[in-house]
Amino acid sequence: MKQVYLLTGRPGTGKTSLIKQALAGMRGKAGGFYTEEIRSQGVREGFRLVTLDGQHTILAHVDIHSPYRVSKYGVDIASLDRVGVSALNQAAKECDLVIVDEIGKMELFSANFRESIWQIINSGKKVLGTIMFKANPWADAIKRQPQVNLVEVTRANHRRVLEEILAWLEADPSPN
Repeated sequence: MKQVYLLTGRPGTGKTSLIKQALAGMRGKAGGFYTEEIRSQGVREGFRLVTLDGQHTILAHVDIHSPYRVSKYGVDIASLDRVGVSALNQAAKECDLVIVDEIGKMELFSANFRESIWQIINSGKKVLGTIMFKANPWADAIKRQPQVNLVEVTRANHRRVLEEILAWLEADPSPN
């Protein structure tokens, strides 16, 4: 069985929702983080990073002035490293499952994030996460790792993918 289950797909197909639904039905300890939109009056203004133990920080926002930018958003690498990377490293040490939502353009600006992801993916721990859909040399190298099960999420296969994730979480972690 592959230890790393990564969801990919176009924005809005429900990848983060799948992770949250899987966590709700999981036994065992999980750690890591997910991201969520910051909206004001219906307009997306940025993204918040939320750890499974309740910490949160702003990952990217229209009001952040940073050399690291994705579209109209400035990315706060220091906050990602302080909160997100710390949560990943702690989860790798203490938890049965590491959640990383997401391995995307904003997160890949951080060398610490990239290093942490490589270590976790090669640690033998179960990892459930999302990874950018568009081509990116670094993300594409992760997608090609033999321990990675990459699944494209669409609105049509959402329910089936959730069932697969839940079965994977219940399965014996030893490799086949």
